[in-house]
Amino acid sequence: MSDERKSSVRNSLEGVRREAVAIARQATLIYRDVRGSRPMWVRPDRDVVMLVHGLFATAGVLRPLRRDIEARTGAYTTSFTHPPGPGIPSIARDIARAVRAISGDVRIHLLGHSIGGIAVRYFVQELGSDSRIVQTLSIGSPFGGAPPARLFPAPVGRDIAPGSALLGRLAQGARERLGVPHVSIAGLEDHVVPSGAYLAAGERVSVAGCGHNSLLYHPRVVAEVVSRIAHVQAAAAVRDARVAG
Repeated sequence: MSDERKSSVRNSLEGVRREAVAIARQATLIYRDVRGSRPMWVRPDRDVVMLVHGLFATAGVLRPLRRDIEARTGAYTTSFTHPPGPGIPSIARDIARAVRAISGDVRIHLLGHSIGGIAVRYFVQELGSDSRIVQTLSIGSPFGGAPPARLFPAPVGRDIAPGSALLGRLAQGARERLGVPHVSIAGLEDHVVPSGAYLAAGERVSVAGCGHNSLLYHPRVVAEVVSRIAHVQAAAAVRDARVAG
């Protein structure tokens, strides 16, 4: 067996192991945070990271990532639970309401896992966004479509099926004018979204040995998210120093 083949097998096995651990972890978290968005006041010039979960999950599965973001960046985090079934535009409207509930002149980072990442970009590109949004990040989001979605008889299944009108519109809009910066993070062992987990524009990050659910807890993913938030914070600090000087 060639070295390349051995590496591929190791990554595949590691992906299976991590995915099993992630699913077990989510089983202990999924019953938490089953609620809608709440009003949030944050003092000016701070960072708020809004996280949006994927299909058949709740905001509870995002708790570990929220904890890491808060501890390593000092940013505030918020999330909400949306029901399974409604289409991407419906989830995007939930995001819009949650963003409006954040008071203050703050920097807002939007991060979505799976369909959450699709909804985040739909909000930014199709619903007018918000001037306080500084970046969007997606984790394992099926921008190129998810083949199993064809079997899900609900609006969201139609929206994320390969070749859907909604995904085509998002891709075209991103290519023509990205606007808000975006980072797509994909797992190379993601069998739910086997390909196409990247927006048509923006940065791309690939994580070896990682599946769909385990992306939320992988140290590399956490580090990438934290670094993107920290970069925005550092740039803001430089601007503030120049104004003060």
